[in-house]
Amino acid sequence: MSLKELADALPDYAKDVRLNLGSLLSDQTLGDQRKYGLLLTCAHATGYKPVVAAAEAEAEGKLSPEAANAARAAAAVMAQNNVYYRFVHLASNPVYGTLPAKLRMNAIGSPGIAKADFELFSLAVSAMNGCGMCIDSHERLLIQEGVKPEAIQSAVRIGAVLKAAATVHAVL
Repeated sequence: MSLKELADALPDYAKDVRLNLGSLLSDQTLGDQRKYGLLLTCAHATGYKPVVAAAEAEAEGKLSPEAANAARAAAAVMAQNNVYYRFVHLASNPVYGTLPAKLRMNAIGSPGIAKADFELFSLAVSAMNGCGMCIDSHERLLIQEGVKPEAIQSAVRIGAVLKAAATVHAVL
């Protein structure tokens, strides 16, 4: 199943999600590596197999193996980091912010693709997972890398729409 087929299968009450997903698929503002990398990253971040399979099919042949692997790695490492750093941020006791995380996150330092692309993938997942500390960190690095606010917004929109599509599709 493609992402378009998945969108077409959404019920009428999710028409906005269906239309938004169609718009994202036809959007050319991010370039293919960022767009398909974000679709793949955010699909994996939903944890919903049909969305993951559709995004994998959609990205096939449009991403290098390195970019596809980096997209999957961003989803994996952010699944871990967003929980940990959201706890650090939300815990009343400030001592947790002074302790070393002791979590491996080598994918962030050596993603195999441009740093700005990996940071964009990581930001989208952090937004999906609601980690304000990670959102701020990735957004700051993206601005330093020269990424425009419109590209950052587009990345988060992809995460929002894929999360909504997965949520609706999961109950059909």
